[in-house]
This record gives sequence, C-alpha cells and structure tokens, in this order.
Amino acid sequence: MRFRIGYRTIKSAVGATVSIMLAQYLGFENFVSAGIITILCIQITKKKSLRASWDRILACIIAIMFSSVFFEVIAYHPFVIGILLLFFIPTVVMLKASEGIVSSTVIILHFFAAGDVTLTFIFNELAIIFIGVGVALFANLYMPSLDTQIEEYQERIEANFRSIFLEISKYLRVGDSNWDGKEITETIDLINHAKKLSFRVMENQFIHNEEDDLYYTYFKIREKQFEIIERVLPIVTSISHTVEQGKMIADFIEEMAGHIHPGNTANFFLDKLEEMHKAFENMELPKTRKEFEVRAALLYFVKEMEQYLLIKRDFKGIKKQKVVYDKQLGEGN
Repeated sequence: MRFRIGYRTIKSAVGATVSIMLAQYLGFENFVSAGIITILCIQITKKKSLRASWDRILACIIAIMFSSVFFEVIAYHPFVIGILLLFFIPTVVMLKASEGIVSSTVIILHFFAAGDVTLTFIFNELAIIFIGVGVALFANLYMPSLDTQIEEYQERIEANFRSIFLEISKYLRVGDSNWDGKEITETIDLINHAKKLSFRVMENQFIHNEEDDLYYTYFKIREKQFEIIERVLPIVTSISHTVEQGKMIADFIEEMAGHIHPGNTANFFLDKLEEMHKAFENMELPKTRKEFEVRAALLYFVKEMEQYLLIKRDFKGIKKQKVVYDKQLGEGN
C-alpha cells in the first residue's frame, strides 16, 4: 500500500497539537485529552464533524453527571466504573450520541482518578471538551475542493457511455462485434465513487446549495440510465441479422453518442426518436418470423431509449460547463 498523508491526517495532527498546547497554556488538568477529542471530532465532512462534536459534548456532559452521582454516592472503586458504564452506555445510545462513548469514558476515568467531584474539576473537564471540539470545528472549516475529481469522474463516465453506444451502433449495423465489455464494470465503479464524492460535497454545505446538489443528482441520473443500458444489451446481442430499421437506429445511437454531456434536457433526441418511430409504422410489415422477432427486439430497444432520454429530460444541467454545451449540436442526453 502506498504511503500517503491526507488533508484529514494533517488537520488531526495540527489540531491535536493546538488543542493540547491551548489547554496546557490555560492551566487545565488532563490537557492531553483535549487533543484526543479534537482527533475524534475531525471528520470527512463538515456536517459529520458537527454531528460528531455534538455527540461528544452531549455524551461528556452525561458522563459528568453520572460520575458525580455514582462515585460520590457509592464509592471510588473500579467495580463502580463497571456499574456506571452499564447504565451510561445504554443512555447515550438511546439519545443517539453513541459516537461520544469513547471520549466520555475518558472523562469518567478522569473523575475516578481525581477521587473527588468539585465545581472546579467539572469546569476543568468542560473546558477540555470545548477546547477539543472547538479546535476540531475550526480545523474543519476548510475542506479541499472536490470539483476537479468529480468532473474527472463525470468525463470518464460519459466517455464510457459513448463507447458503449458506439459498440451498440456497430453491432446493429454489422451484426458482430469484438467488444470485450470492460466499460460495463468500469462504469459501475465510476458511478459509485462519483456518487460518494458528490455526496461529500453536499455534506460540506451547512446552507443548502442547489449547484452542489446538481452533481449528486447528475450521477443518480447516470446510474438510472446505466441500468437501462445494462437491460438492453442482452436484447441487442440477441439480434442475429440486420434489417433496415436496425441501421436507422444505429444512426440515431451514433448521433446520440456524440452528444453525451451534462446538458439540461434531451428533448432534441426525443423528437428525433418520435420521428423515427413514426417512420417505422409506415414501413412494410415483416415477411418472415425471423424479421418479426428482430423488429420486435428493435422496438423494445427504442422504447428503452425513450426511457433513457426521459430520465434526464428535466435535469437543469451543470451550469459551470454551459459554454461547452452551447458549442455542441442539439442538447445533452
């Protein structure tokens, strides 16, 4: 495995150091724990960091309350720690703050080690908690932009869509292909990774940002369209010989492959598809059973392509690349 230092690692290292130095400078006991809390609160997105911070604050406050009652009322004995945790952990889980169990257990052990509960010590522990959480939240204000990576995924997915459609077009024309189908499995992985990245972008916005949501919506659309592609491939490969309608569809697919991008609608190609469908209705009926089966398969394929285009028809498009789209003939699909 390649050795790599990521931005989250850097923030954790710097944040823990700052927390410990700040808590030590202000003269608090158990100042090292501030660094631990900072590391635990630094998450992959801003929303996750905020949630983790809230969980730890809530869990630590409950830990202080439980420690004050159990140790002062019963005794400062290791056996009491076990009893305390039997009640404390289910309480924290019930309040949906389970991420704070580890850090709050450290607070419990601080009270046990101190052997006494005073207002000064409670203030000390609260200060450590808020220093650790505060530094983590400040460190997580910066999140590196994922736009470049997302756009790379978008381009690779679209390139694979084009390749697949061109292979379909080729098969419909000549009835044969030496395509290995590697784009199929590759596209599945690309879409899954792209969705995760675009979801991280959404999670890094405290205020709803429609532009950032478009990325995630776009990849969800591509996922649905790809399901249709996977569904029609066996139908296409079942066509044993070429017919005139197949060549017309091949021309349509080839043209469509040249206009795959994050544009706003697919109305241009839906209109062409409708025109082609009307042309089919005016053609002679099939003369043999084989021709009938081929044309039936092609009709099914056309219907699926209509669904493929309808999925993206109402998509607003990613405006950052509008200039590129305007240079292309027709609209994106």
